[in-house]
This record gives sequence, C-alpha cells and structure tokens, in this order.
Amino acid sequence: MTTIAPAPFRVVFALFPRITQLDFTGPHEVLWRLPGAECVLASVGGGPITADGGIVFQTQRLADIAACELLLVPGGYGVVATMSDAAFLAELRRLAAGARHVVSVCTGSLLLASAGLLKGRRAACHWAWRDLLASFDGVTPDERRIVRDGNVHTGGGVTAGIDVALAVMAEVAGVPYAQAVQLGIEYAPEPPFDCGRPERADADVLARVRQRLESMGSERRTAVQRAAAALA
Repeated sequence: MTTIAPAPFRVVFALFPRITQLDFTGPHEVLWRLPGAECVLASVGGGPITADGGIVFQTQRLADIAACELLLVPGGYGVVATMSDAAFLAELRRLAAGARHVVSVCTGSLLLASAGLLKGRRAACHWAWRDLLASFDGVTPDERRIVRDGNVHTGGGVTAGIDVALAVMAEVAGVPYAQAVQLGIEYAPEPPFDCGRPERADADVLARVRQRLESMGSERRTAVQRAAAALA
C-alpha cells in the first residue's frame, strides 16, 4: 500500500533581537508535529538572533521565504525597537497576505498591530501591555488568553503560546489530533501558585510586578504611539 505524504505546511517564526524565547519555542514544540510541518526560524537579516535570556538561534532571511501557511510572531524586550523596523513590518505584511493563519504570542500582537494586521480585530496581549493595543486605529484589546478573529490568532503572555498553538493545530489537523499532541507532550499544567493573572495575584505581588514593569512602560508607550502614528 502506497503512503501519501502530507502536503507541506510551512510555519514561519518571525524573530528579532531580544525576543522572549518561550513565546515561540513553546508553540514550536507543538507546531512541528503538524502533518507536513516545515518550521522555519527567520529574521530580517538572517544569522544569529539572541533571545532576551541569552539563548542564540540561527535564522534564515525573511525575504528569502516566498510564502507560508502559518506566520507566528513572538514578543519580548526587543518589541520596542522592532515596532519601528520598517523592513520587519513589511515582511510581516507580505507573508501574512498569503498565510492561512497569522499568530502572535504575548507582545507580538503589538508588532501585528504596528504592521496594520489587526485593524478591525480583537486581540490578546500580555496583561501589562494589553491596553496599548487600543492606541492603534480599529484594534480592540481582549483580556482572554486566546483570541481568534478571522484567520488571526493572538495569545496572552508567554505561556499562552502553547495554548494558542494547540488551538490552531485543532483547526488545521482536527481536535482529536491536537488532543493527542497535548497528551503526547503531557501538557497538563498545575502551577505551584494560582497567581498567573493579575486578578488572581495578591495585592503586594501585583504591586511589585507593576513597579518592575513600569520601568519600561514609558518607552513602550512612546514606541506604540510612534507606530500607531505611522499607520495613520
């Protein structure tokens, strides 16, 4: 009996300096298991990209990728600089135009918004920066962990990447297939503390985290205003 190989399903992870590696390595652990998956790490210039935790990833040039079925954009400390990277945003627009699915994790949705890919849509983001999405014309922040609006799927902060990847996998390969992958990687989170959302955290814990994040708040708000103005 002849076995027919599944059609290629190219997944492009659009990376940039100072990404949060779990934003895309979590989804990568899910998505490489798609039938026919061809996962590609890519950046504007190609070559090594250093994550905000110091891990280095080798990438191809985004311009060398003709098309993809799924485009995923992570977040990270480097989002501020990347929101004004015209070449990166242009590649997002080009690849998204032909993709079946466009996905972001954490503050990656700010990059989708900067590229004009979220106009008229609802989107998720890390809780601390979710409100910044409203700075972009026609973008509605959504507090849910996974938000699907058309072919655009956005996830909340960092760990939501695994959730959104499984949700997309269910659409591509079916719910039973996605469930089998979830079981195979034993994704059954039982965190030691129930404080992963601001509404669940103790007031003092939330205050400490807000204070730490506020140190970068002004820079991020300025970058968002600049990116939103560039689209207007």
